[in-house]
Amino acid sequence: MSTPPGRERRPVTRARAGAAPRVVALGGGHGLSSSLSALRLMTDHITAVVTVADDGGSSGRLRDELGVLPPGDLRMALAALCDDTDWGRTWRDVLQHRFSSSGDLDRHAVGNLLIVALWELLGDPVAGLDWVGRLLGARGRVLPMSDVPLSIEADVRRPDGSVDVVRGQAAVALTTDAIEHVRLVPDGAGACSEAVDAVLDADWVVLGPGSWYTSVLPHLLLPGLREALHETTARTIVTLNLAPEEHGETAGMHAEDYLEVLHAHAPDLRVHAVLADPAAVDDVAGLARRCESLGSALLLRQVGRGDGTPMHDPLRLAAAYRDVVDGTWGDVDRSR
Repeated sequence: MSTPPGRERRPVTRARAGAAPRVVALGGGHGLSSSLSALRLMTDHITAVVTVADDGGSSGRLRDELGVLPPGDLRMALAALCDDTDWGRTWRDVLQHRFSSSGDLDRHAVGNLLIVALWELLGDPVAGLDWVGRLLGARGRVLPMSDVPLSIEADVRRPDGSVDVVRGQAAVALTTDAIEHVRLVPDGAGACSEAVDAVLDADWVVLGPGSWYTSVLPHLLLPGLREALHETTARTIVTLNLAPEEHGETAGMHAEDYLEVLHAHAPDLRVHAVLADPAAVDDVAGLARRCESLGSALLLRQVGRGDGTPMHDPLRLAAAYRDVVDGTWGDVDRSR
């Protein structure tokens, strides 16, 4: 097989005035899918950089059995960027289809198996993802944050005051006690070079929404990506969640808490804009003060679905992103 378009490394250049913005979205799972579904409505120059620490479900089984990157979050990002045609939507549905049986295929997603098959054939995780993107007619590119599988560890404060170490993304995601700190294992893992290039070449970087400790923060803990985020001239948008999880890692967290945790794990990260739905903010003044302390502009905009479910509406979220990128609201300092 030949290398599909997009695989070649290209020089880092800045966007021309008036060109569609180059956006890198960092995350994983449903949160990243939400941001990608919105971003695809405003630009074709999208790169999704996806966590590779999942150790549960179909992804965890394939990771344990074959020693590969967990493909599930990568699959979901590709599905979110599929071409909006019968062809693209059909292949999206094929990728997302899960088998139901009494055998070994039970709950495996077709897309996970396809991605892993391409990795085995090509011997290159990025090339395999590019081929799946080509099949979908994806409006953008999907990259792993690292070329090796990672694990997550969390220091968790128990009600009696003791601190336990919880290991594994699936276990951390289900933690209901207060998480004090998370880290990646191995701590010196390398970042995917194409992902680093994408961050350096971006006009905007989008963090969140999503599972804060297991999907958003890991990108800031990987040395190569963290350095690229500090070096890049791209401006950063943080998209806050619509609601905390009832039973999970963000249970009981308020809007300003997400920023507090972000700053604690990445104190040198420059956040230029924070996007929040007013229905998800208990203390607007408190959130505004926290944004001001970080040097960030705050945009309050209804971005949730009208039915009240805690899910982002792609059209509303895209409109909010467009306002930030165009600088048509508030006091976004576009020179920072």
